[in-house]
Amino acid sequence: MSVFDGKLRIEVAAASGIEAVTKRELVRLGYSPEGANRGRICFEGSYVDALRANIFLRTAERVRIVLFAAPADSFDALFDAIYDYSWQEVIPPRGKVTVNAKTHASKLFALSAIQSVAKKAIVKKLTDKYGLRSLEESGEEYRIEISLEDDVATVTLDTSGDGLHKRGWRTYLGEAPIRETLASAMLQLSVWKADRPFIDPFCGSGTLPIEAAMIGGNIASGMFRRFACEDFALAPNIRPKVQQEAEQLIDRDVKLRISGFDIDGEAVKLALKHARAAGVERDIHLQVGDMREVSSRFKYGVIVTNPPYGERLMQENELRALYSDFGKMCATLDEWSVYVITSYRAFEKYFGRRADKVRKLYNSELECGFYTFLGARPPKDGSKTE
Repeated sequence: MSVFDGKLRIEVAAASGIEAVTKRELVRLGYSPEGANRGRICFEGSYVDALRANIFLRTAERVRIVLFAAPADSFDALFDAIYDYSWQEVIPPRGKVTVNAKTHASKLFALSAIQSVAKKAIVKKLTDKYGLRSLEESGEEYRIEISLEDDVATVTLDTSGDGLHKRGWRTYLGEAPIRETLASAMLQLSVWKADRPFIDPFCGSGTLPIEAAMIGGNIASGMFRRFACEDFALAPNIRPKVQQEAEQLIDRDVKLRISGFDIDGEAVKLALKHARAAGVERDIHLQVGDMREVSSRFKYGVIVTNPPYGERLMQENELRALYSDFGKMCATLDEWSVYVITSYRAFEKYFGRRADKVRKLYNSELECGFYTFLGARPPKDGSKTE
């Protein structure tokens, strides 16, 4: 008997500001997610659905299986609650157990002590059930999280391993990279669709154009990597089934008009390597170019970009001049929509235009504004955009 054989409660973690995007993704995948609570969205499913969430979700940070929840207002209560769970249905005799903890508004708040007590309870239960003096812990890793809120401990098992922003195609990092999950959220918050032109004039190592190409071609974001749950000894091998589903959903006939420019030639070289690794090099035009010289013969296109913020890479006077020139370039594309993420609070002033909407997003730990400048809508009759 294994916990992976039955119905599961699955928890998806999303970064602050993009929970609604992740929830919409879950709905498109056929699930009925609950509302987000502290960046966590739950839905009911099977082990197959946990793996599908890892492979198909573009904006989620991590996928966990909720094992149980129990009152825990003391360390004795925490130990007993964890010991009472059937850990032998999750972890084999040689499994390596790692415990992390979070706490909010609870009597127990010392994270190291919570982790220590939880680990002892799990090990005690496993050694008792398997008739062992100690756990060897030489096998695959099982990452357990104890989340204490209002004196209730929710215990989850991580299925992702590395964070889901690690797609498997970006092996090199340029300066000030943006996470793939955030890039995908920015694209999904924009009006861009696969039939509209797309430009990133500050493309760096290529994250936004590559994410756009993967969305446009319906290429699952997790196709190129493994997940922690694939190594679980008591779980079934269902990766081939889900991988086949992902392969069959790719739109190989889509015609995309995606371009990325950057003034840094080394960054563009990285972008080309990443595009090849993601299998979308034929769908993206990448070149060295100054943002000020960007133009397009297409109409009704969309710019989504992550320009320098000035946090590390530029002086403020340089940043103001850059944003001013960026605004002038965008003004030449007067039927285009523009989406910009930056932490610089005076961005609109130097861009030269008030945003139609500003949403708060976080680039890593940095609070940013995501500025929306809407252009003209494409004709409903499907007229050409050239």
